[in-house]
Amino acid sequence: MQSAPLAGRRVIELGTMLAAPFASHILAQLGAEVIKVEPPRGDPTRSLVRGGPSGTFIAYSHGKKSACIDLAHPDGHAAFLKMLETADAFVHNLAPKAARKLRLTKAECQAINPRLIYCHIRGYADGPQADDLASNPVAEASTGVMEANRINGRPSRLGPSYHDQFAGAYAVIGILARMLQPDAAQDGGHVEIGLYETGLHVASRDLVGVQLKTQLLGRPEREPHGEFSMPGYGAYLTSDERWMYLLMLTDAHWLKFCQAMELPEAADASLAALKDRKKARDRVEEIVRTAIGARTFDDATARLRMAGVGSTEVLPLERVLDAEQAHQPGKLRSVRYRDLSFDVPEFPRLNAAGDGVATLPPPDLGEHTLDVLQAAGLTPAECDELIRSGAAAADRPGDFAWAPVRKQA
Repeated sequence: MQSAPLAGRRVIELGTMLAAPFASHILAQLGAEVIKVEPPRGDPTRSLVRGGPSGTFIAYSHGKKSACIDLAHPDGHAAFLKMLETADAFVHNLAPKAARKLRLTKAECQAINPRLIYCHIRGYADGPQADDLASNPVAEASTGVMEANRINGRPSRLGPSYHDQFAGAYAVIGILARMLQPDAAQDGGHVEIGLYETGLHVASRDLVGVQLKTQLLGRPEREPHGEFSMPGYGAYLTSDERWMYLLMLTDAHWLKFCQAMELPEAADASLAALKDRKKARDRVEEIVRTAIGARTFDDATARLRMAGVGSTEVLPLERVLDAEQAHQPGKLRSVRYRDLSFDVPEFPRLNAAGDGVATLPPPDLGEHTLDVLQAAGLTPAECDELIRSGAAAADRPGDFAWAPVRKQA
């Protein structure tokens, strides 16, 4: 069996909520040993749902070890630095001021371990806003995403924290790229990811698009909606009231759709080209809406699949993992936490079902503190003193209980 790409690598995560934990989650799924360092109160995602861990914690903390260390305590800080001596990478999303206050800047950490890859995910990278705070919605607001996503006229966040997760993925790319450098074994280097800069990069297609329209037309003009302004590319309701999303990107897709739905428009040359369908947007939308609305979901799906037109049902979260595709080998991992069992999606990779990357249940707070500290070179007596002084905390099984669900009367 081939070893995992990052087997033997040790990563220390000092992260809250999503960006840094998501990055180290991917690294763990690539085989790295990930040590999640938490303060005495734990990562906030440990107590977001009925007094206990949320889906964020369970989905992105399985496979990690938890060490509970008070970095504000001098002895806890010293113990953390000992841990850094043994690490290949350090990933955190502390605010810049917090990193300076805790004496965990790049210079301070690499003075302890020169070969350490220091990865900082922050609100803004270098620039006049370098010390400003930012979160996922702030990145959406400042890079053009939120303005176009309105609920009852009010600019609103998308919902999922995509910018946090993109930033985490970009951090992984930076860490892996640094590991590939010839001098990485002696000089770890620096990886810095800003949520704002992440948002700019994700939005670059639209930002360049509006510049293009401005230069061509002499005025800024945006595409009319999120479906790339292509009529027929969107969600439509079937006769049995199931939403179907159509993939209508090309002229060939349009022709195949019309043929599959037995529409006379298949022979209408005035709609054969995308530029003409855009001019007749309302008519095309009505044609597609009527055609899908006249058939059941299963009938429409069968016809479109036979014709080679892409489509899928718009699924609620509770039905997503019912799909046969989701249960193919390597797609999901069974994870148990306390007395509950979860199907957690795997980081997508070839041969995920048999590449031997193991996992651990999501850790209890401080579950691995003593093991981690001793692996960093502290003696059992030194570990006991850290626990006694409050500079660190060991496993506290049963430190929470999910509040029971009240049955409806």
